[in-house]
Amino acid sequence: MLWLKAFHIIFVVTWFAGLFYLPRLFVYHAEATEPVVRERLKVMERKLMIMTHIGGALAVAFGIAMLVMDPGFLRFPWMHVKLTLVALLIAYHFGLLHLKNRFARDACDWSSKRLRWFNEVPSLLLVAIVFLVVVKPF
Repeated sequence: MLWLKAFHIIFVVTWFAGLFYLPRLFVYHAEATEPVVRERLKVMERKLMIMTHIGGALAVAFGIAMLVMDPGFLRFPWMHVKLTLVALLIAYHFGLLHLKNRFARDACDWSSKRLRWFNEVPSLLLVAIVFLVVVKPF
């Protein structure tokens, strides 16, 4: 179980690296005016999205593996809240994919200010998830 937990944490960190940095790239992209910069950002966004997919998929896979090994965790209400927040993270992840695809087609009309606010979502979810897992308030 400790090996699964270690790999889960490693891939959660990898996943969050992408969840934190992709929206920041989108801010730069929205503010860029030079075509060469916009093209470079498209490449960076595409490559970071691949890493984010891998980190997210493996974080979820190792999380599921831990629940299979010890389904008793599902008795706790805090775990249900955590899994709901993880589902929101997965939805956020797909929102990033949608934005990346729109930027790739030069079709994204989000302002840099809106993207900056959107960038805060994973931070809030991370704080809530860590408190739930560590404190187990209910």
